[in-house]
Amino acid sequence: MKLIQFIDKQDTSNKLRVGAVVGEAYCVELQTAGSMRDFIRRIGSSEDERRNVEKLLYAAEKTYDMDQIKLLSPLSDPEKFICIGLNYHDHARESNMAVPKVPILFPKFNNCIIANEEEVVIPQEVKQCDYEVELAFIVGKTAKNISEHEAADYIFGYTIVNDVSARDIQLGEGQWTRGKTIDTFAPVGPWIVTADEIADPQNLNVSLTLNGEVMQSSNTKELIFKIPFLLSFLSKTITLQPGDIISTGTPHGVGMGRNPQVWLKEGDVTEASVDGIGTLRNVFVAGN
Repeated sequence: MKLIQFIDKQDTSNKLRVGAVVGEAYCVELQTAGSMRDFIRRIGSSEDERRNVEKLLYAAEKTYDMDQIKLLSPLSDPEKFICIGLNYHDHARESNMAVPKVPILFPKFNNCIIANEEEVVIPQEVKQCDYEVELAFIVGKTAKNISEHEAADYIFGYTIVNDVSARDIQLGEGQWTRGKTIDTFAPVGPWIVTADEIADPQNLNVSLTLNGEVMQSSNTKELIFKIPFLLSFLSKTITLQPGDIISTGTPHGVGMGRNPQVWLKEGDVTEASVDGIGTLRNVFVAGN
């Protein structure tokens, strides 16, 4: 299933709703109270619960044409949003950096999260704004001290993240957090694809275009630390909760690694794509 958060354009209350996209033409409302995180807490990673949702999907009476809704980020309120740095072999090569011995971690915060087709605002302070297409997985149930063998049972689904980065701040200040957590610097979406529909997350094509030109093109086979390891590694010291987002890193082709370097500016359009999920499109605008 492709699961979304949305609002009904005709509902002046702007009530947050959770739904499922059917084909490309319409969506079915699954929950009218609470967020996607609340929905995931209820459904978790259980195959039985997922089947119950599928029954609800086909029995639902309330449907919307896609042009009747405003699509929001599929997860806007995660308790944790953890990103993995330098996690593709090809990205390590282009960065002239050694392959890390343990995962490099940094956070994103909820202030960063925006939806498909929403605008990324580049502050005037930022002169080196960069793109990073990433596959992210969503935790489905509380995970503590999970083995790699158990990891698949704790994954609810997958989505796309564009880990927008202010390189001048990130690299100029000796720590990454401020340059990674700028308002609007984490487009997420366009939806969550449930884990049962992704047969092998370690073999997905990942790409990003900038104004129609392919800038990044790789495959999750290039991941240094695979998804089961990442979930297990994190859960040994951090209790992961339903709805937490773990973004697995970006492949080669980032603007910083090009010669000459490429920095995002007013009017630029990125389209970040992952096999089996879709495309996350955003426009970049200049801010104050």
